[in-house]
Amino acid sequence: MLKLGVNIDHVATLRQARYRGRDHGEPDPVEAARICEEAGAHGITCHLREDRRHIVDRDVYALRRVVRTRLNLEMANTPEIVAIALNVKPDIVCIVPERREEVTTEGGLDVVAQEPVLTETRRRMNDAGIEVSLFIAPDPRQIEAAARVGAQFVELHTGQFAEAFADPHRREVELARLIEGARMAHQLGLRVNAGHGLNYENVRALYRVPYLVELNIGHSIISRAVFTGLARAVRDMLEAMAGYPEHNPETS
Repeated sequence: MLKLGVNIDHVATLRQARYRGRDHGEPDPVEAARICEEAGAHGITCHLREDRRHIVDRDVYALRRVVRTRLNLEMANTPEIVAIALNVKPDIVCIVPERREEVTTEGGLDVVAQEPVLTETRRRMNDAGIEVSLFIAPDPRQIEAAARVGAQFVELHTGQFAEAFADPHRREVELARLIEGARMAHQLGLRVNAGHGLNYENVRALYRVPYLVELNIGHSIISRAVFTGLARAVRDMLEAMAGYPEHNPETS
């Protein structure tokens, strides 16, 4: 079964629009996580950014107490955030690039350029019982470097695929990159997640990408929840993902 990790950052974004700097506010991302799990989500994802623009420290600690499925903490590889992750002990961390001026994560991690420091962070996380994923473009050099780092997962950046989706030719080019990237990662012993820009329309195209374990999706689900409610939005996404082949798509 292809798993769904719901990213709840945008729930916190809405809260911070009114309650930034306060120790309370609505909507509550922790309550959102509870609703998502009850609706069938297989995991909860949040990103503790250095500028705390949406998720803040208290959210992460509260989520660790509440989440019963799988807590995925997206994070930059900086000393402060690494220390928090080691204290919180999420089930998995996904190390991502981060720039303060970006609206959302714009590209994949340059693992090749940061291999020694990422290897050290991976070791510290694994020693604490935390799995490690690296958010990367479906680029052979980055996938090979992720394997050398010793990560358990890669999360393939689907942003270019999502941007190209309306153009059939470009969509096929980007889908081919994801297919080859997933195949290569699997051959190197990495488990494969994917995320960024995925929605109810384009997610079915990923049925052709082999070896996927989990999709991490946030904005599209939270956007639909404005009109349908969060539980229904999660169930609708699970339904959209339900056709992913139970066995390896390359042989089914």
